Amino acid sequence: MKIKDYEFPDELKYDKYHGWVIKEDELLLMGVTDMFQKMAGEVIFVEVPAVGRKITQGDPFASIESGKWVGRLKASVDGEIVEANAELDDFPYLLNESPYEEGWIIKLKPDNWADFDALMSTEKEDELAAFVEEEEKKIDADK
Repeated sequence: MKIKDYEFPDELKYDKYHGWVIKEDELLLMGVTDMFQKMAGEVIFVEVPAVGRKITQGDPFASIESGKWVGRLKASVDGEIVEANAELDDFPYLLNESPYEEGWIIKLKPDNWADFDALMSTEKEDELAAFVEEEEKKIDADK
């Protein structure tokens, strides 16, 4: 689905921190959205989190630096990191070039599948469109 200039693949779920999540067997694969990478600009550094680390929904778990922004990524759900995308150490631009494929950030063993089920999806197009609209207003207010 396309909302304004941003792609939101139908098979993914989305959080309010610009993250996407998809179920892969008994794990969740997580990354950042097309909207995130377009707002951030060229990504020049990604601090890949440690495997085995427990993360909590809404809390920071990784750092990203771009030409426009330095900040922390927040977790979509609670769980334990079982794999991190080491390619991002050498190729942080994968977040820009392939945010939904090669630019994934972590694989997570979730603590509670209900957290995943509660995330936004393209099935709730109005909710996702309202989120995009609100985020664009925040950007315009910061200019």
